Amino acid sequence: MHRAAYVKTGCMALFSLVLVVSIISFPQHSFEASLRGLTIWWEVVFPALLPFFITSELLMGFGVVHFLGVFLEPCMRPLFRVPGVGGFVFSMGIASGYPMGAKLTVHLREHELITRSEGERLVSLTSTSGPLFMVGAVAVGFFHDVRLGMIIALAHYLSAICVGLIMRFHDCHEPRPTTEKPRSYFPHNNHNILYRALQAMHRARVKDGRTIGKLMGDAVTSSIQTLLLIGGFIIMFSVIINLLHILGINKVLAFFFTLFLFPLGVEPALIHALMAGLFEITLGAQMASEAGEAVPLVHKVAIASAIIAWSGLSVHAQVASMLAKTDIRYLPYLFARLIHAILACAWTYILWKPLLPLLSHVSLPAIAQGEPSSVTVWSNSHLFVLSTLLMAGLLVIMLCLMSVAQLQVKKRQF
Repeated sequence: MHRAAYVKTGCMALFSLVLVVSIISFPQHSFEASLRGLTIWWEVVFPALLPFFITSELLMGFGVVHFLGVFLEPCMRPLFRVPGVGGFVFSMGIASGYPMGAKLTVHLREHELITRSEGERLVSLTSTSGPLFMVGAVAVGFFHDVRLGMIIALAHYLSAICVGLIMRFHDCHEPRPTTEKPRSYFPHNNHNILYRALQAMHRARVKDGRTIGKLMGDAVTSSIQTLLLIGGFIIMFSVIINLLHILGINKVLAFFFTLFLFPLGVEPALIHALMAGLFEITLGAQMASEAGEAVPLVHKVAIASAIIAWSGLSVHAQVASMLAKTDIRYLPYLFARLIHAILACAWTYILWKPLLPLLSHVSLPAIAQGEPSSVTVWSNSHLFVLSTLLMAGLLVIMLCLMSVAQLQVKKRQF
């Protein structure tokens, strides 16, 4: 044990030393990469995530999370073995994307609204990309075809639900706690579920006790701190990826990727995209879209879906740093992301033939010609409609799964 610990310490020290020496050796390249990461964070990530972070903190302080906890308990508990508050985390994760699901899961664990095993299941389920990124950035920006956004997003969320159903067996022998503090928020009585949900929301609001001014200030402070953390990871991984390219390490990684994936029939251009997506989601998806005309479009989209589901080591580092505040382990999250990537790729192939003919009736001549004005229109109005339809479809799927789960519970009772 001590020898393994020493080896781990030595490897971490060696990595830090090599990184520092590389930055000193290539200061101009490191500065430019850092500036690119800063630009992405300041112009895209910061304004996109800050409103979601602040409003999520407000919803927690006002007890809306506890309201949803009672309301969604009949759905989330039988399907995913997580409390009803997981429905709130899942919906916010879908709306805002990485790493909102991890942040909210950590918040629930810190307030003892979930157990450790429930937190590990929940963060595996709720770590999803946002629909506007998949439809707007990937489909329109990279593939120049908004119709592909529906396939990518639907494959992404269907595979996320499948991951949640798989992860429900995680810690299946976990003993239920005898005194469950989280459930003390959720009163059980003979009233209907809506009344109990309102009662739980009121109790949580009274227990919090902060004024709206204090709550708003705490929400802004906490959100800014989280975004500074995310920005630091984005900038650092931008520098690391650039240094790997300069030092030629990316060629070594490409060799190993080719060694394992080329026998499976994966095109070399897509292997390079997977290698880039291992570190950073945006760069990997862009390289998948530019794999070349010889590569079939379905393969490009499938690889892009896998990269989006994996989310890149940059997002993994952000999530790991958030989980480190609690006793929630990182390895179940890593396993879930691997499964998510494989399932997202598989769902893309499954949905390709039945959905593409339906979406082919959508006329997009302006986007095909690459007119910026038309792309802007799609990214504001049509993308909102597509996101709404996608959310409605996911809601129908969740209701169907909830009905099946409730029927199983009734059969067990009889």
